[in-house]
Amino acid sequence: MPPPEKIIGIVGKTNVGKSTLFAALTLIPVKIADHPFTTIEPNIGVAYLRKKCVHVELGLQSCNPRSGFCVRGYRFIPVKIIDVAGLIPGASQGRGLGNKFMDDLRQADVLIHVVDASGSTDLEGNRGKPGTYNPVEEAELIKREIDEWFKSVVLRVWSSKISRVLVTAQNPVDVIYQNLTGLSIKRKHVVEAIKLSGLADKNPRTWSQSDIEEFAIKLREVSKPIIIAANKADYPEARDNIKKLIEVFGVENVVPVSGLAELILRKASQSGVVEYLPGDSEFKIIQREISREQLRALELVEKNVLKVYGSTGVQELLKRAVFDKLGMITVYPVEDENKYTDHNGNILPDAYLVEKGTTARELAYMVHTDLGEGFLYAVDAKRKRRIGETHVLEDDDVIKIVSAKSK
Repeated sequence: MPPPEKIIGIVGKTNVGKSTLFAALTLIPVKIADHPFTTIEPNIGVAYLRKKCVHVELGLQSCNPRSGFCVRGYRFIPVKIIDVAGLIPGASQGRGLGNKFMDDLRQADVLIHVVDASGSTDLEGNRGKPGTYNPVEEAELIKREIDEWFKSVVLRVWSSKISRVLVTAQNPVDVIYQNLTGLSIKRKHVVEAIKLSGLADKNPRTWSQSDIEEFAIKLREVSKPIIIAANKADYPEARDNIKKLIEVFGVENVVPVSGLAELILRKASQSGVVEYLPGDSEFKIIQREISREQLRALELVEKNVLKVYGSTGVQELLKRAVFDKLGMITVYPVEDENKYTDHNGNILPDAYLVEKGTTARELAYMVHTDLGEGFLYAVDAKRKRRIGETHVLEDDDVIKIVSAKSK
């Protein structure tokens, strides 16, 4: 079985290009229109995260992925994407599609906040002239709406359930965690949020409302971190705005992106017009006959996006969300540690995204419950060494599990 999947939520106010970015990520047809509330039901799809495949390091010519694909030495690993209804001011109180949006948001592990870096939409999502509106204000607004929603959920559950159980609870952390699992959090998130709130030495029974609110905000930050997609980076007006976003939110939290440029390149690649691999800094026109409109669009992508930012930013966005924000690494389970294959002879068939700190035995459980229960030891196939159940895995490890209950 695959490891527990992580879900990336695409959020933002209406009309900032979320659906275009989703289409570029997944190439699943969605409604893309120039008016608010085009996306009412969440679009769920699969994007592919680009990473140098370990078969290159091992000196192998190729691999045989069972999910995703490998091209030119790059492994593209599937990740789940959910694009939810657009937000407007007051969404945390149910305005617009706020309640529906927030309910969809519970599922996500990390949030990509799509911001209109061109400054061409107001806070309600209405179109205007590029450069008119401040994307920093937009980013702060949406973050505040998400935090307010998260805080309201925690306060409600605290008042109705947690506070009552805490009176006699021997382990307050477990009580808090167990009653907030509907937010798709982990126990470690609760522990970290308590620490970051400065409440580690204060019994939760005595927390004031402001203590609970501070805890709730920190819990959101650690359980659903946000990375900003500074979208519409192809507009000239976006360049200064992207600098402003980086100044306020930090370079590690902002990625210049052009969902439109990525969509153009992927569709052109799909139709055989260009040779382009998602994440590349360039493309090559391979079709002799190309329309003037197609050529003009590709020239603008090259001039306004690739030469300015080095890529469309879409793969960088996925990389930051999965590897940086979620702290994931990639490991490759195999059955033959010498040939790096499964029992059918497929080379490096699976690339698992697992959290940093995952142990060999935890990986065994991810592959199959029986392997975890009967775990004897594992083999680090790259270094040809035996490792124990508590051995912490590293990025790009190739691991064989030896179990008394092998399938």
